[in-house]
Amino acid sequence: MTRQSITLTEQNDLWLREHVEVTGEYASKSELINDLIRRARRAEMLNEKLQAAEYSGFTDQSAEQILHEFKESLRK
Repeated sequence: MTRQSITLTEQNDLWLREHVEVTGEYASKSELINDLIRRARRAEMLNEKLQAAEYSGFTDQSAEQILHEFKESLRK
């Protein structure tokens, strides 16, 4: 893993600390930031797929089939 140095606003640092120290959901700020980046990457991929679908026209897939296909692509 690469090590990075970032500067945060006071509000963002407080938000991170609260999520690490108060909720206990994350062991460190780094773990939380990596999770936020993973979520942003998934959202970006979903938005790209939605945009491509809009341009491609209609589909005969059900919503469940589309969701299954998307989840499978995340596992790869």
